[in-house]
Amino acid sequence: MRYKAVIFDMDGLLIDSEPLWEEAGSETLREFGKELTEEQYRSSTGLRTEEWIAYWFHFFGIPMHHAAEATAAIIQKAIDKIAAKGEPMPGVDYLLDFFTVNNFQLGLASSSPMQLIDVVVDKLNIRSKFQTFTSAEKLAFGKPHPQVFLDCAAELERLPIECIVFEDSFNGMIAAKAARMKCVVVPSPADHAHLKWNAADLILKSLDEFQLQHIKSLS
Repeated sequence: MRYKAVIFDMDGLLIDSEPLWEEAGSETLREFGKELTEEQYRSSTGLRTEEWIAYWFHFFGIPMHHAAEATAAIIQKAIDKIAAKGEPMPGVDYLLDFFTVNNFQLGLASSSPMQLIDVVVDKLNIRSKFQTFTSAEKLAFGKPHPQVFLDCAAELERLPIECIVFEDSFNGMIAAKAARMKCVVVPSPADHAHLKWNAADLILKSLDEFQLQHIKSLS
């Protein structure tokens, strides 16, 4: 199999935004008198904000009529924090250049709203590297449903089996595998040794570890 396209997740993979999303989520839940542990937060990364809110509101017994307001608050807080403080993850420029030089098409498929995708790609100055951007914001289902990856592949005019996905979250990995795409995961250091990543096709500690031989190993 000759892979022809690479699809990247965004939050926690291209930009170090997960701590900022965690801040935004924690600040919002605190308004309802609830606190999340780091382990609880990690268990729900990769979900769309509305699904994240629905999950934790149900868990904590918070009335759901506050959900829309809380979702909007988290998104705006996250956008403001990431625009001000977000930093690129190690190896972003290296890996995007690597795949560009090797004639791969590049797509970005995120659970985040398109408004935040625009903020991040411009902040990191990587917009020109990608052929398409897809968001799960308005889809019927977000990750771990594969639709956002399938939509990205379709916009690139590639079959799912021609695509390699880079992810940092468990829900994203499941979505990529459900789409029948190869999946490379770059988990957070605190979560790297977990056995759940065994479902991935390749596990890395950072993006700049990826080399040409890894493409061959994925085949």
